[in-house]
Amino acid sequence: MTATQGGHDRRPVITGWGAVTPLGLTADQTWAGLISGKSGIGTVTCVESDDLPTNLAGEVKDFDPYRYMNPRQARRTDPYAQYALAAAAEAMSMAGAQVLDEEADRVGVLIGSGYGPMSSIGRQVTVLNEHGPRRVSPFAQITGAIDSAACEIGCEYGAMGPSRALSSACASGADAIGEAARWIRLGIVDMAIVGGAEHILTRLDLASSGNAHALAPRTTAPAEASRPFDEDRTGFVMSAGAGIVVLESARHAAARGATPLAEVAGYAATSDAHHWTAPHPEGRGIRSAMLSALGDAGLCAEDVDYVNAHGTSTRLNDQAELDALRTVFKNRIERIPVSSTKSMTGHMIGAAGAVEAIISGLAIQHGVVPPTINCHKPIDTTVNFVPHQAQKHQIDVVMSNAFGFGGHNAVLVLKRWQP
Repeated sequence: MTATQGGHDRRPVITGWGAVTPLGLTADQTWAGLISGKSGIGTVTCVESDDLPTNLAGEVKDFDPYRYMNPRQARRTDPYAQYALAAAAEAMSMAGAQVLDEEADRVGVLIGSGYGPMSSIGRQVTVLNEHGPRRVSPFAQITGAIDSAACEIGCEYGAMGPSRALSSACASGADAIGEAARWIRLGIVDMAIVGGAEHILTRLDLASSGNAHALAPRTTAPAEASRPFDEDRTGFVMSAGAGIVVLESARHAAARGATPLAEVAGYAATSDAHHWTAPHPEGRGIRSAMLSALGDAGLCAEDVDYVNAHGTSTRLNDQAELDALRTVFKNRIERIPVSSTKSMTGHMIGAAGAVEAIISGLAIQHGVVPPTINCHKPIDTTVNFVPHQAQKHQIDVVMSNAFGFGGHNAVLVLKRWQP
């Protein structure tokens, strides 16, 4: 079902958003960091890294879970779920939304994550091995489930509609928003709390991704390590965070007097069916997702004013995405800004697509495109990668890309809200 088939009053609109990222504990703090060209990447502190392939990470700093949840809840939840709860609290507050008893079964929750509560699983395995089964937490199964963030949010707000986890690697957050937008269009729910969350800054994950040669290697200049679309890029930087939005039907938002921040006008998901880590060499899945998302929105490439690129800073991904963009947009790709905010946040994996959808909405609101820092030698000098400094542009339509290991591709198209 396309956006137009869903009916005018069922258009999915965003009425609130929240973010926890390496640049800040709110969406506004994150946006301020992005616009100033600040890097949230540093030397990893949450794990011992002396023997790891990389010493880099985008860590969430100064996060106090007790600001967002009671002590018992904080003790049982993995950091990825804590970030999701904090971002959801910001989004719900911004939206001025409540889940009323009579509407509870019309409110859904969908949280994407590539890997879920890896930190908690690792801790409980260590407890089991070192201290025996009696010391394992009775909450280990609950905390260690990938749906734990969705369940915590559902319980927190009393949402009694569909409550689910979604996992499609680095496309998870974008997929969650896109699939929930379909819920809205189909009339399954009137409101949904959706997005993505991730915290896999563990020795296991850093070792594994490092050994796969996906991560930027050790360096004494962490802020310069993430270099999307730069000739000297050496890999992505693993990061943690969450991005959550409140999605509503246009009718539901209007009925309670909420002001839409942006419309989720189009969405598409495809698979490369090619390789576990490398994108399809011809970018067929990526191209198909872009074109289908535009078709879903009833738009064409000429309507897009900004592309928030997946832009991971890996050799294969950046070139494949650029080739696909040139095929879809043709010469227009040389006339619109294309930037990767992962140059500042690092790669938040399952949270990335959700946070970047929020960034896309903020770009529409402010008429400003965040930069791609560290892009000193662009791989294509004819494309405006918004190097180093933010740029002012009139932005009404944004394409936000998210691609993941396993060949998962998700593309969102956000529009300025027009009643």
